[in-house]
Amino acid sequence: MTSRTYRIAVLQVALDGSREANLGKCRDRVRQAAREGANIVCLPELYGSFYFCQSENTDHFDLAEPLHGPSFLAFSELARELKIAVIVPFFERRTAGLYHNSAYVIDADGAEAGLYRKMHIPDDPAYYEKFYFTPGDRGFRAFDTAFGRIGTLICWDQWYPEGARITALHGAEVLFYPTAIGWHPREKAQEGQRQHDAWETVQRGHAVANGIYVAAANRVGFEQPVQDTAGLEFWGGSFIAGPQGEILAKASHDKEEILMAEIDTAHLEDVRRNWPFFRDRRIDAYGEILKRSLV
Repeated sequence: MTSRTYRIAVLQVALDGSREANLGKCRDRVRQAAREGANIVCLPELYGSFYFCQSENTDHFDLAEPLHGPSFLAFSELARELKIAVIVPFFERRTAGLYHNSAYVIDADGAEAGLYRKMHIPDDPAYYEKFYFTPGDRGFRAFDTAFGRIGTLICWDQWYPEGARITALHGAEVLFYPTAIGWHPREKAQEGQRQHDAWETVQRGHAVANGIYVAAANRVGFEQPVQDTAGLEFWGGSFIAGPQGEILAKASHDKEEILMAEIDTAHLEDVRRNWPFFRDRRIDAYGEILKRSLV
């Protein structure tokens, strides 16, 4: 069995309303991760601003940027300089009135290895994303980088086993989940632990079910862009899990951190040889999964 290894990092950072400050902070953190040996670095969801989806406000569309705009140019240059790959989630302006929650995969030569557009769009109190984002139209994919084949999904996508499965079937070795998720302050005392445990458990389940590495990069800190709202406390808790769901690295709930872990393709293959879930799938029996409901 041939073995190929590389190191990944996820950034857990606090973000605000300043595009320049957020860009500068994330560039600094990417440099730090590269100095510590990371080959692929993932930023949190919508890194460029505060989490504006806490309210419905047409002025927030001004935060969007076109393809290959400022975020791409800045991180393309940095990736080329550091000879690493970077996953950069951003608010995409596709055309007037059409916007996506997207992520670049930028390779070590600064070129675009792939573009993913968030497929599942939530609409919950303080997560009014359907107001802003059109669902992705590129499907679930995997992208080749100089170090390995990876997939990226975004936040709400992390609850859906179908997205993880299809990305893994495309050959991804790692599933990256850039994320912006937190507690409603009034719910934290009663529901907070269960909510966080469910979030981590479902993603570790994707790792197990697909024999794949999973890396979640969350924001951290309290954000209240609209003063008469309760705001959100982003719970951090970023983590990297191995192909049996084992935690390889885990962040706190209240600090900015860089998490690192090694990806070992020989270990991934060994797990799949012993837990051959792909072999035993009954693809002849799953047609009903395409229906909205069976009742």
